[in-house]
Amino acid sequence: MRGTLQARGRPEVSIVVPVFNEEASLPALFARLYGTLDRLGAPYECVFVDDGSRDRSAALLRGQQQARPAETRVVLFQRNFGQHAAILAGFEYAAGEIIVTLDADLQNPPEEIPRLIETARAGHDYVGTIRRGRQDHWARRWMSRAINIVRDRTTQIRLADQGCMLRAYSRAVVEAVNASPEVNTFIPALAYLYARDPAEIEVAHEPRRAGESKYSLYKLVRLNFDLITGFTAMPLQLFSMLGMAVSAIAGVFVAYLALRRLIVGPEVQGLFTLFGINFFLVGLALFGIGLIGEYVGRIYEQVRGRPRYLIAAVLDSTEARKPERETARAAEPARAPGREAAREASDV
Repeated sequence: MRGTLQARGRPEVSIVVPVFNEEASLPALFARLYGTLDRLGAPYECVFVDDGSRDRSAALLRGQQQARPAETRVVLFQRNFGQHAAILAGFEYAAGEIIVTLDADLQNPPEEIPRLIETARAGHDYVGTIRRGRQDHWARRWMSRAINIVRDRTTQIRLADQGCMLRAYSRAVVEAVNASPEVNTFIPALAYLYARDPAEIEVAHEPRRAGESKYSLYKLVRLNFDLITGFTAMPLQLFSMLGMAVSAIAGVFVAYLALRRLIVGPEVQGLFTLFGINFFLVGLALFGIGLIGEYVGRIYEQVRGRPRYLIAAVLDSTEARKPERETARAAEPARAPGREAAREASDV
């Protein structure tokens, strides 16, 4: 297969790297990533997607593309659209048969990439990873475990470590993800749904060497809402059952109070208890309204049809691959208006 890929000028391996304000990490990333891939002995490319960085990240990516034009493609967003939008854009421009996603902060060592590729070559179309000796704050590790438990019990997604972005995907799985017009999605979970033979391996995890995490607590919560609401309606079903149970209990309680009034007569000693019960039920109702609002909000974002990202420029010296990519896109079925708008922007 390698000979065929080389003859067609198409890489076997594509590395997709979203970048946002990572100027301090990029020089070390370039040295370690390209050194690892050069030793791999297979044709490869690196697709960097600058997610609207406000530091010198874009300039460093331009310099790397000029230094290694045959193996480097850079996609520059007009502004910040988020990590998952950057990965989706990288998927659009990746030409390899095996696509590996990697964060730019070097917490996932690039030296682990050959192990993922070896597992993918063994026939697995999705290779997830589990961080060994995770170097994150205890609160973040605890939150990840809690979300893993909730996800396992509410969806069919089985990911031991959903927060690790170092993963490998087959060309077929990436094309299925590209064909999905969802505005809010969680890429590892979506790819898992499309995989025929998924696998997971343990990888090393290093402390962040420079900069700071781009995921605040709020962004982590939003991301996990996307995961839960995007892959199951079970929270709504559970809340419906809870509402029926609370209504049944309330009915029994009202019948008890009515009977007690007939037997004992009027009494006011339980007034504050009734207030407490009322506040609980009001809070429960507000929680249910908020849960429904999460689903409705995602429907609203989807039907607006806005692009998931806008591309300012694409730095690509491998002109021979461009007609093949554009031909493949022309043959695809019609997609959501958002994706078409993003594509038109990338051609400007």
